[in-house]
Amino acid sequence: MADVTGEWVELGVPGDRVRVRRIGLGTMGLTSAYGAADADSSLALLQHAADVGCTFWDTADVYGSGANERLVGRALAGRARDAVFVCTKFGVSFEEGNEAAATGVCGEPAYVRRAVEASLRRLGVARIDLLYQHRVDPRVPIEATVGAMAELVREGKVRFLGLSECSASTLRRAYAVHPIAAVEWEYNAWTLDVESAGVLAACRDLGVTLVAYAPLGRGFLTGALRSFDDLAPGDARRHHPRFQPANFARNLALVRAFERVAQRVGAATSQVALAWVLAQEQNLVAIPGTRREGFLDLNVAAAAVRLAPADLAELRAAVDSADIAGARYPEHQMRRLDTTAASASTAASTAASASASASASTAAPQ
Repeated sequence: MADVTGEWVELGVPGDRVRVRRIGLGTMGLTSAYGAADADSSLALLQHAADVGCTFWDTADVYGSGANERLVGRALAGRARDAVFVCTKFGVSFEEGNEAAATGVCGEPAYVRRAVEASLRRLGVARIDLLYQHRVDPRVPIEATVGAMAELVREGKVRFLGLSECSASTLRRAYAVHPIAAVEWEYNAWTLDVESAGVLAACRDLGVTLVAYAPLGRGFLTGALRSFDDLAPGDARRHHPRFQPANFARNLALVRAFERVAQRVGAATSQVALAWVLAQEQNLVAIPGTRREGFLDLNVAAAAVRLAPADLAELRAAVDSADIAGARYPEHQMRRLDTTAASASTAASTAASASASASASTAAPQ
């Protein structure tokens, strides 16, 4: 349960729980996805995050084909191990050092062990705090994958287990094998699939913490982006359907609703977008990503932004009535999602998704 200030949540399983802040940091963009990244600046960003108490860090082995975990490991060096809560993910097969070689998903038990051993080496730690299966492998029963993950818990190499972008039924089957501490799903004002697919309800039933990735809609909901041309060459969002020129202009209508409330309450649009996500579920951690210290500070401060019931109702009405154009991922990445329900906007935009994915380069999922 969250504390009375709303800035902390207890994450864990029966008999083992830990308090974490409700605003964490998604580290993917520090090495990949949004154009060229500077290693020194990325390391400085992580050090700043730790210094200001943003210590729930989410990485994955496939981000930067191992480079992201190595970066996180550099930032952890010299700090007390419990100073940062380290989350990482396995399950998207790749060739280390070759970002173009993220070829598919794998949940084979032997692969689980190899992947986690490699993550431990790259991170420079003896134990991972929270280990997710990044994408569910439809070829392997979830019971087998989670069973292999549970062995790593018993060996002391992993503390908590999680799943990313799983269906509600997969979550329940996994939990029957070993308690699941967290589920990671995209959740923001233009992506409500976690609600419509019944995953949020399943998390509530089981006491599982929801970790909301892309809570700012990959930057779109901050209002800082006004057109497709604002995206730098090499930015993966250039291949995302919702960011295509025609869709971009149409989707700005939702941003304007958040801008109106932000102006009224005296907060940044990004902070209102984050505060809205936090208000949807008490047992939730949001992990926005950024490369800038100033933006990180704004994100952390969003945990203290309180939206009045009238503001929340106004925003929910805007969210529910928004006619979002475009799927949330290119088509080839949508096929990797383990979900039994899709949002209306996703279902309505198959053609746009296919068009965007046709020109997309192979990319790691969030």
